[in-house]
Amino acid sequence: MTKRKNFDSDFCGSLPLHSINSIQDYGYLLVIDPQTLNIIQASENVQEICDLDVKEVVGKNLGDFIAPEDIKQIENIIGKGLKNRIPLNLTFRSSGKTTAFHALLHIKPEYILIELEEVNEAVERSFKAVFQEVKYVIAALEEASTVQEVCDIAVHELRKISGFDGVLMYRFDEDWNGTVVAEEKDERLDPYIGQTFPASDVPRQARELYLKNPYRLIPNRDYQPIRLYPVINPLTNAFINLSDCNLRSVAAVHLEYMGNMKIKSSMSIRVLHDEKLWGLISCHHIEEQYLHYEICSLFEWLSGVISSRISLILNKEKFEFTQTLHDQRAALVDRIYAADDINILLQDREADLLKLFNATGAVLIQGGQLHSTGTVPQPDEIDHLLFWLEGKSVDKIFYSNNLSGIYDDSVSFAAEGSGILVIPILSSKGEYLICFRPELIEDIHWGGDPNQAIQFDQDNKNYHPRNSFQLWKETVVHHASPWKPQELEIAASLRNFLYEFRTRQLYN
Repeated sequence: MTKRKNFDSDFCGSLPLHSINSIQDYGYLLVIDPQTLNIIQASENVQEICDLDVKEVVGKNLGDFIAPEDIKQIENIIGKGLKNRIPLNLTFRSSGKTTAFHALLHIKPEYILIELEEVNEAVERSFKAVFQEVKYVIAALEEASTVQEVCDIAVHELRKISGFDGVLMYRFDEDWNGTVVAEEKDERLDPYIGQTFPASDVPRQARELYLKNPYRLIPNRDYQPIRLYPVINPLTNAFINLSDCNLRSVAAVHLEYMGNMKIKSSMSIRVLHDEKLWGLISCHHIEEQYLHYEICSLFEWLSGVISSRISLILNKEKFEFTQTLHDQRAALVDRIYAADDINILLQDREADLLKLFNATGAVLIQGGQLHSTGTVPQPDEIDHLLFWLEGKSVDKIFYSNNLSGIYDDSVSFAAEGSGILVIPILSSKGEYLICFRPELIEDIHWGGDPNQAIQFDQDNKNYHPRNSFQLWKETVVHHASPWKPQELEIAASLRNFLYEFRTRQLYN
């Protein structure tokens, strides 16, 4: 049994994923001078579409390869002040033939990035057909009344549309560990439902990139990275920033991670709530899986739809919970006014106070007297706790769901009070209202040992991800259920009332 650890690795979170300076091989990249539209950098595979070596392509004008109407289209986009991920179609001319491409423009202050993926006429569908598919998914999601239902529907529909062997959704906790909450997959893939993956699997800088990119596609983990030429961007004298590029190459450690999962292709789609990363939908395929632009765009669209539906449900639950807390607080305040006595909090209908803060015990220290209700630590343990609080000069709301992590002596009463909420009434006189939450012994089912997330070679230079995702169980002790933000807001509001009430009693 252990205390909860934070697996959000500083090492993993510092890898410069945005400056990897190469792309995957399913597309092409051009870097353009916004003033002249000259090509200043290009991926080395552009010879395939320009019939010139990359060294000859760099320095030429984009207009040497695409039609005047396409140049005009780009100039109009620049003139409108649009910025990132602007879709358009471009036609390249070489060797007497023309090739159509889906393009994404990223307009930066110093340069323009153009991502290119060849149009596949065999799989292109009409907007009506695509819209009908999305409309069906939206209708199914609108019927969902819980977050779990949304997750189940999303996983099912995305697998059906994409053809991936497996699709799962995981939700991040407050420490950025991700727990699989929905899953649908081929029996050849290992099941992960209910398992938790450590934060280091999606490190900090990778999570930040999902705020810029709705999805991340890796069609083939065995691809050969395509370098950019020249290596250094001549306008910035630095590596190019590929943060919001779909084609951005992949860190070797992640490709090794995919190999350990026995998959060759993957796609991750973000789920946002309150403009923050709430979770990811992860798609896996045993063999290569090249998704054409239309499907990727469909997934980008559905990422927003799924995020909106989850946010709607969560916000509704938050509103109802907040309203309930306000009603319960108002009832407590009315009782104190009617009795003209704070002690009424722990008398008669004392369960109301415990219900307000989802606590199992509470103590009130006032006028040198201690009153309690529910299950609380022993009197001498409370005395020591009060002495510790006074030493910390607690004059605002103070809380913890792992009291033993900051106050060693609390281990002796962890069963009754691993969680604590201190509402100082008059801290200068040692008057407090303290609510306790019991220890919540939690069994975490990890997808592999989280302590082995990154393994260094003996030279301490090369490193590898864990090679096993077999179930690894951990029991976490000395933690209580966390205090919710709404509960803390109510506690602060109640503290203001109690302070004013008590001050008037003593000094009026």
